[in-house]
Amino acid sequence: MKNDRSLAQPHDVLVALALLSRLPVQVQDWSRQARAVWAYPLVGVVLGGVASVAGLMALGLGLPAPLVALITLAVLIPLSGAMHEDGLADTADGFWGGWDAKQRLHIMKDSHIGTYGVVALCLSLATRWAALWILWDMGGSVAVPAILTSAILSRAVMPILMAGLPHARDMGLSHSVGQVGWSGAILGVALAMGLALALQGFVAIWAGFWAALVLFGIALMARSKIHGQTGDVLGASQQITEVTILICLLA
Repeated sequence: MKNDRSLAQPHDVLVALALLSRLPVQVQDWSRQARAVWAYPLVGVVLGGVASVAGLMALGLGLPAPLVALITLAVLIPLSGAMHEDGLADTADGFWGGWDAKQRLHIMKDSHIGTYGVVALCLSLATRWAALWILWDMGGSVAVPAILTSAILSRAVMPILMAGLPHARDMGLSHSVGQVGWSGAILGVALAMGLALALQGFVAIWAGFWAALVLFGIALMARSKIHGQTGDVLGASQQITEVTILICLLA
């Protein structure tokens, strides 16, 4: 499989899961990392599905919606190793804590978290918790499709940034994946939109529109601030679009 140049392979799902989750997935061949991006939305299906099951179990036990929402987040975040939350914090610190691209990249690489990162995390977590609270209060039939849709679409945006922006540094997770082509990124978006339409109907088009608008803004900012993208920027894009989609589905 090492020299397989086909656009999509079943093995790509395992590669995507190993990259974007902490699930015990065994991958023998890492040569298709750049081509496996089309499967990122399927990671959203798995992680969002597990978190939804946890929420349904909590709801079935009679727990109030605020606690159900908290349990959902408490399951969803560790499943991804909190890598996207970490990316959001590092991006906020770097973009607004540095004066030039070199300094911003240095700050983003630093393991310490600053004020901008703390504020970004607090706002993101608070918004997600509040949105999930309202959704679970409406019932599992409303909350579960919304959780899955936000998890799917928000992971489909990352390959778009990977294909559309150069690597801002010559190391890191995003760089190790390799150069992502537009064909894989577009296939991932098509897959994500198909799944979202099945879950939400035409409301998914509205959610996809706002996600695309937000992604465009992130891309412009990343190009301006650090002249490209990094794994932190990809994580931040996932978080920001997830929040955007949840708000859109509520509206």
